[in-house]
Amino acid sequence: MNELAKRILEVEGVQSSANRRPRDAATLIVVDRTGPIPKVMLGKRHSAHAFLPGKFVFPGGRVEPSDRLMAVAAPLDTRVEVKLRREVSRASHNSASALALAAIRETFEETGLLLGTRDYSARTAPAGPWREFVLHHVLPDLSVLHFIARAITPPRYPRRFDTRFFAVDASAIADRVDRVVHADAELVELIWLPIAEVRQLDILVITNVVLQELEARVSAGMRHDLPVPFYRMKHGNFIRAEL
Repeated sequence: MNELAKRILEVEGVQSSANRRPRDAATLIVVDRTGPIPKVMLGKRHSAHAFLPGKFVFPGGRVEPSDRLMAVAAPLDTRVEVKLRREVSRASHNSASALALAAIRETFEETGLLLGTRDYSARTAPAGPWREFVLHHVLPDLSVLHFIARAITPPRYPRRFDTRFFAVDASAIADRVDRVVHADAELVELIWLPIAEVRQLDILVITNVVLQELEARVSAGMRHDLPVPFYRMKHGNFIRAEL
């Protein structure tokens, strides 16, 4: 593996002898564009976590079975879905939606923010976190999500993820639950900072790379038709492709 790949696809931990299959995962970047300089939201992980302790990250995590069952107020933009289904075995409308829903669910679980549309008829949901989500009469709206980047953790690492990075404007926040972020939670602090200031924090290299992609998209008007970079290793070489 070349050094550039190690830096861009940086993951905490020691390389493993087993080549684990990457798990589908999703991350969400919430962007506040109400001021003259856009700001993004990050959370600081608890220092006692075995994985990425003390790092500033965007909320996110792996796709769960319930993400394939959750109803939505509006589907993904067609251009976004097309890109999500590229370079995927057994790609489907349902699997693409599940990735976007995982990003919204994980953001709710880790920050208390509910992203979507108020819908007072929404009273049923799959078991688990989505039940609590709809109790606040909010349905996730996938149409407002932007697909920013995709990155697969290199082989031989103990934790491997095939992560899709999404972005959404802060105006999509329909409600919030208090006291989700605290000293004993997964995220101990939430901050909103301009991208330039985020780069001074303790972040992963891939986070910095994705922020550059986001910055370019904000400048281009956050259009859905912009190319999406895909970072991965193939036959021992680092590859940056476009979806």
